[in-house]
Amino acid sequence: MSTITRRIIPATAVAGMMALMTVGCVAGEGSADAAPEGSEWSAGTLSVDWATYNPLSLVIKEQGLIENVLGDDVEVEWLQSAGSNKANELLRSESVDVGSTAGSAALFARANGSPIKVIDIYSQPEWSAIVVGPDSDITELSDLKGKQIAATKGTDPYFFLLQALEEGGLTLDDVEVQNVQHADGRSLLDGGSVDAWAGLDPIMGAAEVESGDQLIYRNVDFNTYGFLNATEDFIENHPDLAQVVVDAYEEARVWALENPEEMAQLLADAASIDLDVAKTVIDERSNLDVSGVPGDDQVAVLEAISPIIAESGDVKGGQETLDEAIASIVDDQFAVKATE
Repeated sequence: MSTITRRIIPATAVAGMMALMTVGCVAGEGSADAAPEGSEWSAGTLSVDWATYNPLSLVIKEQGLIENVLGDDVEVEWLQSAGSNKANELLRSESVDVGSTAGSAALFARANGSPIKVIDIYSQPEWSAIVVGPDSDITELSDLKGKQIAATKGTDPYFFLLQALEEGGLTLDDVEVQNVQHADGRSLLDGGSVDAWAGLDPIMGAAEVESGDQLIYRNVDFNTYGFLNATEDFIENHPDLAQVVVDAYEEARVWALENPEEMAQLLADAASIDLDVAKTVIDERSNLDVSGVPGDDQVAVLEAISPIIAESGDVKGGQETLDEAIASIVDDQFAVKATE
């Protein structure tokens, strides 16, 4: 179950703040409430997710970067995403206005009818791999034939698995996938209930150190970018709040790159993992030093992975629907402004 944290920080005057257009909004469950009378903002609430696979979200939440700008007029609500699939559920249900996923997961959701667009890139990580136990006789991808593998459908590790199977000359028909959440996948592997796990950092990094689990297959090219997404309705009706969120991500990126030790400590605390594990995840697998502006690089990655998603049969309409989703998924206006 997602964890909800409400944080309200006293109003802070923001020098040089450009007056923003106030946009009307119909209040309702899971949607932004109408702004208080006299407020400069287009809504009275803003819901944003945080996730241990999105280090910048930890910085923004901890330092109150969004609350510092919005002040008392807007209540900021933080909801935890346990995986890209959960973030997509929160976005589809309008429980969050802005949610973080892997690029593949965002494409999967949009192709299946979720009206989301990527408004910022928060990382270019190597956060997925094929993991086995310390005493496993599985040493290469072809050894996965006939095995049970834990994976979270609709997330980067799942799509990593699909690509890895193809690389090993296998298909989904050659294995049995146990569809569980990421942390449960590690538990099943460590308990011997599955033979392998399509892992996700930082849980995967902790499994290496704490359980002696092994990464038998890594491929950075099979990992997609970290996408920050918002619904089309939120983008259209609350561009002022969308800009505040993306600005906060750019501020957090600068801080994280200048303070890697503190960034690792934030991750260690949030994920309840050893600090050395968090340092490995931040220093070697996260790559936060990437442009926040979504564009051609991300589209190229999505175009490369879309045939694999189409072949899985999990998208109604197949490749044509995926192509349409790729052509319309990017909205770079906020990131362009934030990085100017």
